Amino acid sequence: MSVKELLTPKQVANAIGASESSLKRWCDQGKLRTVRTAGGHRRIPISAVLEFLKVSGQQLLQPELLGLPPSLGRTERGLDSASDSLREGLIGNNELVCRRIVFDLYLAGHSIAEICDRVIQPSFVEIGNLWDCGIIEVYQERGACEITQRVISELRTTWSYTEPDAPMAMGGTLSGDEYRLPTAMVELTLRSAGWCATSLGTSLPVESLCIAIERNRPLLFWLSVSHIEDPNQFIASYPPLFEMASKVGTAVVLGGRALSESIRNNLQFSTYCDNFRQLERFAQTLRDAADRKNKRVAEAETGSGSFAIDAAKSTSTNAS
Repeated sequence: MSVKELLTPKQVANAIGASESSLKRWCDQGKLRTVRTAGGHRRIPISAVLEFLKVSGQQLLQPELLGLPPSLGRTERGLDSASDSLREGLIGNNELVCRRIVFDLYLAGHSIAEICDRVIQPSFVEIGNLWDCGIIEVYQERGACEITQRVISELRTTWSYTEPDAPMAMGGTLSGDEYRLPTAMVELTLRSAGWCATSLGTSLPVESLCIAIERNRPLLFWLSVSHIEDPNQFIASYPPLFEMASKVGTAVVLGGRALSESIRNNLQFSTYCDNFRQLERFAQTLRDAADRKNKRVAEAETGSGSFAIDAAKSTSTNAS
């Protein structure tokens, strides 16, 4: 069963064991964010439901009605112990357990950035070590990647709806870098922070990414770098991307285990992030700065309009 993106008040009421009238009252009070369909019907994004559960402490009695894992929200988990449990679930090919662990952590109040940094990444570091030592098989490592990709995709569905004025972000990996999970986790982190973020995929030519930046003009562009075949070629091919981003006012964020300090010293970028929490903080700073700029522009335009109206009135009065 997959997560439902938009829900009716009745579906949410049944899932949390509340009356439909109570749920509609919470919506009217602004405690539950809603959207309207083309026909004018009220719907509740699943992200709003999860946020409401985190803030209100309301229990989710029948999560399966929302397409969420059974028993969700009934297990107390710490981040450190969750990393061990997730690793065991991934190696054991237990997708249901893995889904429940990640969703439980979010409902417990942990941010997506925290979950990526302290649970998902450490799990894969250990899985990689076990694979290198021959303790687990290749199929188990690959299976763990596939499960995690599906869980991340499911979480992304949770934030499939973004506000109309949400800032845009996009990114991916360059040619030769086939690692999907890091760029997917960047997308998820930014979406959970209120951005309209889109991962363009993996192994993309610089020229194509430049076109994407020029056409879409995102506020933020990320480049996830988990593998570099030829460092010299990477350094030589990168500059057009930063030049295009600078031209259209896009901030470039770099990250990834393959970006050594010696490589970074030969690149231009807006910031480098070691982890997802750093990314989240930078994105918030960038968004705040953009909001202040837009506010100043709007105030200036309003002031100019008022001046023009006053001038017109003055001219009219003098003429009479």
